[in-house]
Amino acid sequence: MTPPAPDASLAPFIHAMGRGPSRARNLTRAEAAEAMRLMLVGHAAPEAVAAILMLMRYRGETADEIAGMAGALRDTLGGWTGPDVALDWPSYAAGRTRGLPWFLLAARLVAGAGHRVVLHGWNSHQVAAASVRAALPTLGIGVAETPDALSRLLDRDAIAYVPLEALSPGVFRLLSLRGVLGLRSCINTVLRVLNPFGAAAAVQGVFHPPYRGLQADAGALLGQRNLLVLKGVGGEFERHPSKEVELFGLLDGAPVDLGAHILRPETRRLADTDPRPGDLAALWQGTRTDPFAQAVVTGTAALALLALRAAPDLPAAESRARALWHDCAT
Repeated sequence: MTPPAPDASLAPFIHAMGRGPSRARNLTRAEAAEAMRLMLVGHAAPEAVAAILMLMRYRGETADEIAGMAGALRDTLGGWTGPDVALDWPSYAAGRTRGLPWFLLAARLVAGAGHRVVLHGWNSHQVAAASVRAALPTLGIGVAETPDALSRLLDRDAIAYVPLEALSPGVFRLLSLRGVLGLRSCINTVLRVLNPFGAAAAVQGVFHPPYRGLQADAGALLGQRNLLVLKGVGGEFERHPSKEVELFGLLDGAPVDLGAHILRPETRRLADTDPRPGDLAALWQGTRTDPFAQAVVTGTAALALLALRAAPDLPAAESRARALWHDCAT
């Protein structure tokens, strides 16, 4: 029996990007959207999928490509786009350089102020202490495997976590190709800018600084009006309190490029200590005192509040976050 011919549907896009130094080009937004649709369907030859992902990595992703792919992915999400969400918080970082996921406490703090927050993600290569999913039950953050479960959790707690494999098995399959290819791909960036629930505000972390501008530009193309992007610890949206942090993004639709000042004048890496998973809950419950960790939480929450436009500027947002922490602790 003659084997079926390989699916060549991605060939025009591979041809456009791989023709040679003088003739190759990046994809248009429409082409990137179509390529994503074909990859999500799962009929494209796996060799072609790998070629697309690695060519985009080699050439460097553009905002048009990321916006096109994210838009195509959004169109496949169905009922997931229904719940009313205020803040989108993606979590797709690896854990080699991370300690405890303090940013989860910041998300809880923001949710406690009445803003409906959805975290979504998948984290590879994480050391045990950095595990986001292992920390969720200790912090009272529920996991939503279905759109109905997400709506119930948001109504009850104003916060929930959606695993990527439940949100979109197709894109989870594409992201998991990192284990085969040995390199991250544009899918990591697409998922950070996706905002699958159509939240009015979004926060995003990056590991490599050039992606701050790329993600901000892609967000603008997707119609996002309030978005903050920072180089976070291990690539998460998490503010290091002993470093100046440069913020990119959009506030009320206007481009942002501002600095967040040092909160604590001390030298410390978030992974320097020997963290224990119980430390997160202990800090939240007030049975552990750690001013540095507290500054991570309130400093990160302040940036989220700024993205939400819950404060007019960064100093006001920081003051609001500290007040929320004080109210929580008392």
